[in-house]
This record gives sequence, structure tokens and C-alpha cells, in this order.
Amino acid sequence: MAWRLPGDNTGYEPVQPVAYSHRLHAGDMEIPCLYCHSGAERSRYAGIPATSVCMNCHQLVTAGKSAVDEEVLLAEEEERPAKRIVSPELAKLYESLGLDERLAPTPGHVEKPIAWVRVHNLADFVRFDHSPHVTAGLACQSCHGPIETMERVRQEASLSMGWCLSCHRDLSEAGIAGKAVHASTDCTTCHY
Repeated sequence: MAWRLPGDNTGYEPVQPVAYSHRLHAGDMEIPCLYCHSGAERSRYAGIPATSVCMNCHQLVTAGKSAVDEEVLLAEEEERPAKRIVSPELAKLYESLGLDERLAPTPGHVEKPIAWVRVHNLADFVRFDHSPHVTAGLACQSCHGPIETMERVRQEASLSMGWCLSCHRDLSEAGIAGKAVHASTDCTTCHY
């Protein structure tokens, strides 16, 4: 184990209540970060997507392709209609929304949000705003690492004051994609 300063959670990779794969969604399927984390463009917080965002796809996609293909082949062999296959992880999503096996609302069920575990935490005295970073053109991977390769999200960078200041200084010198950037190193930019 490497030595770290207090508050440095580099490598933190908690188990989540739903085994969501950024490798599959952001990597293999190339879904842009901002499709799910649209708050990053206009607010301090990138936010965890509402389950309604997940349902844009998962009202139709209920399991992995191999599981669905396997059921289709079995149904053809048995000369019956193929059954809807729902993966155990997507079943958790549907349960949180109070949906039955037909994905119809269950009468009287109160929606219960999925209790995701926060991965990237900053101290209470730090003010961080996603929107100026995103609108300046900074790639999400600059702070979050190669998120598109992660089966389970982990904190890649220390997110320490020194780490942030180094980035601000480097960007002020080099810019972003050839565009000049003034990334402030004034204390009040990030501290209350």
C-alpha cells in the first residue's frame, strides 16, 4: 500500500448497489459522459443520473445480448415465444421504480431511489464547480481518469489542493485544445 495524505482516497472503488459498468456504457457503447451526467454542463454537480435517464434505453434493453440470444434460440427449439429476459442488475433498477415483470407500474409502490455510494469526495471547505471545467473543454478523464475502461468507478487522482493547483497552472500555460485558459489559483476560487 502506498503512503497517502489524510483525505486522499486515490484508488477508492466502492461496491455499488447496482453493478453499473462504465466500461460497457461509456467505453464499448461510447455513450458520452454528459448524456448521463448532464448537470456537469450547467451546475456545480455532475449528479447521479435519474433512473428515468436509464429507462431511456432500459425500457427496451432488459438484459445483455448473449442472454437474450440464448433465450431466443431456446424458444425456437421448444417452439414457443421467447420470454423477456431481465438481468439481475436491471431488475434492481425496475424494482426501485416499482415496475412489474411487464415493466408496468405496480399499484401503490413508492419509488425508492438507488442508494449509490459517492466515490469522489472533497472536503467541506472546498468549493468545486463542474460547469466551468466542462464549458472550458476539459475532458472528464482529466480528473476522473479513464472512466470508459472502468468496470467499477474508482478515484484515480488525489484531488488534493496541490494536484488541483498543478492542473490550473499547467492549463494556464498550455490551454485546452489550443484555446487559452485562465485557471485561477486564487484561494477564494476554491475555498469558502
